[in-house]
Amino acid sequence: MPDVHISSCPLNCWDTCGLKVTVHDGKVIKVDGDERHPITRGKICGRGRMLEARTNSQERLLYPLKKVNGTFMRISWEQALDEIAEKMREIKEKYKTTAVLHSHDYANNGLLKNLDRRFFNCYGGVTELIGSICWGAGIEAQKWDFGNAYSHAPEDIYNSNNVVIWGRNVARTNMHLFGHLQSAKKQGTKLVVIDPIFNQTAQIADLYVSVAPGMDGFLAMGIMKELLRLGLEDRHFIETYTVGFEDLQNLLNQITMQEIEQLTGVAQEIMKELALIYGNRPTMTYLGLGMQRYANGGNTIRLIDAVGALSGNIGISGGGVNFGNLQVGQSFNIEALTLPERKTASRTFTMMKQAEGILQATDPNIKMVIVTCGNPLTQVPNTNLVKQAFQSVETVVVFEQFMTDTAEIADYVLPTTTVFEEEDFYYSSMYHAYVNYGPALVQAPGEAKPDLWIWTSLAERLGFADDFAFSREEFLKMGLDGLEKYGITLEKLKQEKHLLLPVHPVPWNDYRFQTPSGKYEFTSSFAEQKGMDGKLKIMYPAESKAGNKRLAEKYPYRLLTIHPLRSNHSQHYHLIKAMQSIKIEISQDIAVEKELSDGDMARLFNERGELIGKVKVLAKAHPKTINVDEGQWGKFGGSVNVLTPDGESDNGLGSTLYDCLVNIEKINP
Repeated sequence: MPDVHISSCPLNCWDTCGLKVTVHDGKVIKVDGDERHPITRGKICGRGRMLEARTNSQERLLYPLKKVNGTFMRISWEQALDEIAEKMREIKEKYKTTAVLHSHDYANNGLLKNLDRRFFNCYGGVTELIGSICWGAGIEAQKWDFGNAYSHAPEDIYNSNNVVIWGRNVARTNMHLFGHLQSAKKQGTKLVVIDPIFNQTAQIADLYVSVAPGMDGFLAMGIMKELLRLGLEDRHFIETYTVGFEDLQNLLNQITMQEIEQLTGVAQEIMKELALIYGNRPTMTYLGLGMQRYANGGNTIRLIDAVGALSGNIGISGGGVNFGNLQVGQSFNIEALTLPERKTASRTFTMMKQAEGILQATDPNIKMVIVTCGNPLTQVPNTNLVKQAFQSVETVVVFEQFMTDTAEIADYVLPTTTVFEEEDFYYSSMYHAYVNYGPALVQAPGEAKPDLWIWTSLAERLGFADDFAFSREEFLKMGLDGLEKYGITLEKLKQEKHLLLPVHPVPWNDYRFQTPSGKYEFTSSFAEQKGMDGKLKIMYPAESKAGNKRLAEKYPYRLLTIHPLRSNHSQHYHLIKAMQSIKIEISQDIAVEKELSDGDMARLFNERGELIGKVKVLAKAHPKTINVDEGQWGKFGGSVNVLTPDGESDNGLGSTLYDCLVNIEKINP
């Protein structure tokens, strides 16, 4: 008889769903939602259901592989580990440990994924990646404003008079919030969606506002000008709990409403309506990730934060400006797992600029790249440069489950387990505060091994075996150290399957911010401590008519690269045949200008590269807007990142993926 087990989705997503996994004869045969999970309540998306196909796929990597004369050959684990360890030992002796780059992303959650940092710290410290392609600019921005990036508990939405979804397609990326939006609407909460594309979430909105891509910060300035004109600002909050308000006033005086209308494509009357909505407290704002993927991305998030602060929607139930929720991950004892004190050398590249870092590194050069939890050849911007950089390195080691674009260029590929083949905890750093238990349910196929087993085996060969002389259970308890006083133990988590972490459901309700001043900072002193200008600014996307007129004349269309509906980044494209082609979605004005119709083949291009795909005309989208879903594999047409820039956001820790101008032309049959 089949057995049903409670588990968790590991995918890097807002929701971290509770799963119900059916196992029969040692094989996962079905993945459903766990209706007892307090947040996800039995509903899961197609990406989560794909974990069954991912686990059982015949394309799984089963054995360690080594590239010999351009061809992969199967080798033993002993040979693979011996050779990799020997190369790392040689690098440490001849160069510096920072000649090793650890290239990673956040493709899968899991508390014990942090043990990669333990390994590299005990090795002596390597070149590490900082920032984030996904959300780095916004996280840094909220640290400048609040001192940290915290969000309200999901259920606090029912205390809101109004909810503003700004740049997030909740229906696609945060489905359980979508359910709360529907319920809140029924009780009278007004729903506003601000987005360049009329998406599924916009379809249920009371008010939809189409804003020009990359110009969201200007819209925030327009709302603030109207708040002040109408006298809707919260003077008590401003005067008691903030610093830098005068700088904000000076900024707003530098731009007219007419200029803002022209830049955003939003009428002043709509900005007035939005100001009235923010003035009708409490108003809750949920931010998406796309609008901070520009050269002005950090400034954009800070301006929207300022709307929340100016209107008095910070620290109150039903309010807040919700981007990430770092207090969830901060609940765990990460230092005990990672041993940062063991690091004796350090060098950093930003995640966006890792290709440039590899090619330009000196003292030492990069001699080895180890890739975990990521597929940089599809996910890192400026794909062609990334490929050039990785191919320039003597040794590339990739931990993987499938032969991805990145694995194909590796020297060693090490097969790893999936979520149902290893035990771990899973939690979201973005939305809710529940930690989920994920047991090992089935044996891994072939010789696939957990990351922990690989790190332990390499540590034994490199002379720091004692640092990994712990069982998986001991490491899990190590991460929970300090949570016992809240009743959170390994035993209880195994029994209950999910537990609520001790986080604040309404951040900043005591008005004690984690900034240097202890107040909300319109002008950031933390930025100034880092040698940067902490004032809010008038900033444009780098690739825009306002930022680069000549480039905009040559490439007049704005390219967005949103998340695919059925794949978590690049993870599932090879498993879903219907996804294995390029779809170029265009606004209706482009269709008219370029004489393009649904089904036409077109070439999308700029100075970085080109992509060929089939056209789909969007029913509603901001003029001059194009979208291609990110994550596509090379063998299915190639990643949209052949077109995207690898620049860094204004605060240095985010990508400029959406700051991308292109042109398009029809390909005649």
